[in-house]
Amino acid sequence: LPLFKFLTEERPGLIGEAIKWNFTKFLVDRDGNVVKRYAPKTVPEKMKPDIEAVL
Repeated sequence: LPLFKFLTEERPGLIGEAIKWNFTKFLVDRDGNVVKRYAPKTVPEKMKPDIEAVL
């Protein structure tokens, strides 16, 4: 899957490009840059400042 490959190559996690499970989240800006990768247990409330910063 091209999108999956792009996201994991742009923002590898602690275990490299692998995804721990399907709830890993990525923040992508309007230009298509991967800004940040979040762990599966990261709640949306903790992502809010990052999301607002790229809007």
